[in-house]
Amino acid sequence: MTAPIKLPANQPAQFYRGGAAIAALRGVSGSDSAFGPEDWVASTTTRFGQEEAGLTRLPDGRWLRDAVRDDPESWLGAEHVSAFHDSTALLVKLLDAGQRLPVHFHPTDGFARRHFDSHFGKTEAWIVVGTSGDDPRVYPGFRETVNPATVGEWVREQDTDAMLGALNSVPVRAGDTVYIPAGLPHAIGAGVFVVELQQPTDFSLTIEWRDFLDDPEQGHLGLGFDTALTALDTSGWDEERLTTIVRHTADAEGSTVDLLAPGSAEFFRADQLRPSPSLALDPSFAVLVALDGQGTLRTEHGGEIDVAKGETLVVPHAAGQLELAGDLTVIRCRPPAPGAR
Repeated sequence: MTAPIKLPANQPAQFYRGGAAIAALRGVSGSDSAFGPEDWVASTTTRFGQEEAGLTRLPDGRWLRDAVRDDPESWLGAEHVSAFHDSTALLVKLLDAGQRLPVHFHPTDGFARRHFDSHFGKTEAWIVVGTSGDDPRVYPGFRETVNPATVGEWVREQDTDAMLGALNSVPVRAGDTVYIPAGLPHAIGAGVFVVELQQPTDFSLTIEWRDFLDDPEQGHLGLGFDTALTALDTSGWDEERLTTIVRHTADAEGSTVDLLAPGSAEFFRADQLRPSPSLALDPSFAVLVALDGQGTLRTEHGGEIDVAKGETLVVPHAAGQLELAGDLTVIRCRPPAPGAR
């Protein structure tokens, strides 16, 4: 495989509302019921406990997961395969929160190995690409250190006011980015539309499950909350500490802008690309999300593909050096650089 591939929407069912911003970006009717709040782009990951939901199907009918497994070096590159075998080590989503998401957190690699037999936990990051409503916000980390026993009581009583009230409340606009290390409690507020990068799992430990999930079992993923809560970061994140995970890139200039906090580099990479008039890109497995404009993507093998607002593409490493040209804005999402972990 040596050519980038355009991908259709891939939206497995979710428990919360949203999707209008995804439909608008892709240029389809917001009333189309197929457009839910999450679009899993170039996904080799399934929903927790499911066989196929969440996987991306390529135009030739194969699952992307299977195509990568059949030829990992072409898709991912030899150095990546040496580090991560046949895993892309990345999941990208478009996520449009039509309502506030519940307070939840994700396990570390070590916790995931012990309890889910998984090489990956679920560190993630959000690139805010749009907002709606009067006061779009995100909620990363506890403002002050909280006693774990207190959190356990909130979970037992489903004290939503206490949980949400203990979190930082951060207003956001397009161009803001938030890195969410594994263990950090968080929620995304209504009206926030993000490109989300994460490790390739679906492990969400949801401590605010009432009014969102059918039962507490779905909140702790079968572990029991006593075990699940051992993965929770209960430390305080004051304003100074928040600066290590929150960035404001809306006014950043240049054809290539590194979007995420430095600490995220061992998990994934994300750049904003604005060619003027063209931009050379080194060989890499990548997921591209076109936010605006139109242009072309050329490979070193002579191939060329048109790129326009709302399109998503998966790029195999074997496509070689690329040239992105035109008046457009693209988010390029990549796994960690070889040797970063």
